Amino acid sequence: MPTAITFDPHPRSVLYPENAPPLLQTLDQRLSNFEVLGIEQTIVIRFDKDFAGQDAEIFLRDIVHERLQAKEVYLGKGFAFGVNRGGNIELLRRMSRELGFTADEVPEVCLRGQRISSSRIRELLKDGKINLARRMLGRPYGVEGQIVRGDQRGRTIGFPTANLKPRNRVIPKYGVYATATLIADIWRRSITNVGVRPTFDGDRVPSIETYVFDFDGDLYGDVLRVRFLHRIRDEKKFSGIEELKAQITKDSSRALNYFNRSGVKSMLDLA
Repeated sequence: MPTAITFDPHPRSVLYPENAPPLLQTLDQRLSNFEVLGIEQTIVIRFDKDFAGQDAEIFLRDIVHERLQAKEVYLGKGFAFGVNRGGNIELLRRMSRELGFTADEVPEVCLRGQRISSSRIRELLKDGKINLARRMLGRPYGVEGQIVRGDQRGRTIGFPTANLKPRNRVIPKYGVYATATLIADIWRRSITNVGVRPTFDGDRVPSIETYVFDFDGDLYGDVLRVRFLHRIRDEKKFSGIEELKAQITKDSSRALNYFNRSGVKSMLDLA
């Protein structure tokens, strides 16, 4: 069966924590995306310094060949594993001939001649360029986290929001977005503000607040996933509640217009 081997935590966070990049996905998101891609089984290996010292040839022989009985093994271009990065494509091909499995290297994926990389996608998200980030990822960028109680200001002005405590370390540029929120296995239309709420003197810690259209259920304590689909505007400070409420009404109208575009609803199967 199609199987992926992945590590948790990220090897760099164990070996070089001071230079470890913020990850674009949580482990749960990674596993879900593997499933969407047709992976039927995922082996999650706990990565620590002891495992980092394992010889690549022993790993291939004991885990990949004997335990998994792999018939075909693929490495991403430039990827290496094992002590001193000894597990490269050359070793894989040599051992494939010895152990009787097929080995090959997966080429880099490019968009308009530009190599797609996690660092480039992080830059795009930081700049609020979520459409290009989506094209590079092959899916909308999303965050997940638990819904926590906020100050409930949104409820008082007619736009009750779910306050997401994100598990992801990478969040898009501050601003307002048309989003899709997963509730009870259904992607629902929503609008999301990312930022520090400057109208209310601002917060030191950025918040992610999502208003789900046509939904009035209690989400406190739930873990939600929010996908960023379209950037509406930058975050800004308003003179007071009434000006903010008027702007949210405009933002909501722009978001709904986006959802009514041809192909958007069918693409995301929105309720």
